[in-house]
Amino acid sequence: MTVVMRLEDVTLEYPVPRQYRKEDIQPSGVRNISLEVNQGEVLGIIGRNGSGKSTLLKMMAGVFPPDSGTISARGSVSLLAGVGVGFHKELTGCENAYLYGALMGRTTEQIDGLIEEIQSFAELDHHFDRPIRTYSSGMKSRLGISVATAFRPDLLLIDEVLGVGDASFRKKSEDRVKQLIQDSGAVVIVSH
Repeated sequence: MTVVMRLEDVTLEYPVPRQYRKEDIQPSGVRNISLEVNQGEVLGIIGRNGSGKSTLLKMMAGVFPPDSGTISARGSVSLLAGVGVGFHKELTGCENAYLYGALMGRTTEQIDGLIEEIQSFAELDHHFDRPIRTYSSGMKSRLGISVATAFRPDLLLIDEVLGVGDASFRKKSEDRVKQLIQDSGAVVIVSH
């Protein structure tokens, strides 16, 4: 199998603030994680709140560099984390699709080629041209999922967002993720 991402002894620690150092508080973060994600694989990571799941995904996406260890990726990586992460409230849904795509390393030309598909999949109709500050959390989630999955990344990282929206959109999103896997992509999902 082709390795899409490899983490070797990866650690990222958040230091304890000075005012709490006298207390018995341990630094938080992610410590000594090693794993491989192969093409066509789905990896689920389950843990309690504060266990480092989201931090791990952000390191895998390149948002946070590790304090130690190495992370190597083959191909494109998309992170789908939190409703509206990376969106600007005064921009329209369409403008935010370009912004979010650019944050994922996509060119304007790549986004141009998929903007109609993004709009169609998100099912936002006339809201697509309205400021995102007028969107519900479900509408923001639809837009985020649509953009993150439109580019058919080699590795899709999902941070607890597939559970939002109505039942038909959840099913549609799950079907798209399944199609990504069948198209030789890989997926890492974190949840409680």
